[in-house]
Amino acid sequence: MAKVTAKYELMYIIDADVGEEQIAAIIEKFKALIEANGTVDEQEEMGKRRLAYLINDKPEGYYVLVRFTSAPDFPAELDRVLKITDGIMRSLIVVIEE
Repeated sequence: MAKVTAKYELMYIIDADVGEEQIAAIIEKFKALIEANGTVDEQEEMGKRRLAYLINDKPEGYYVLVRFTSAPDFPAELDRVLKITDGIMRSLIVVIEE
């Protein structure tokens, strides 16, 4: 039988130069998107950190970690939205094995 829901972990990095208000707006946008399609189990704003290597010639990014539960087809749509959103430098969604 196919799984109805699964647990996922999303880590994304926001460009630290966009400003605090836009960072808060981006975080709220993705939290609302996840809640519309599943449940947010935990969200941790790790803050501004130095990157291991330059991304788009930027040395720092604002890290956000979200653990959520959703249907298996939702992460593909979430990844698509992350890729087209201005201010997102990198993102990664992984399945949490139980």
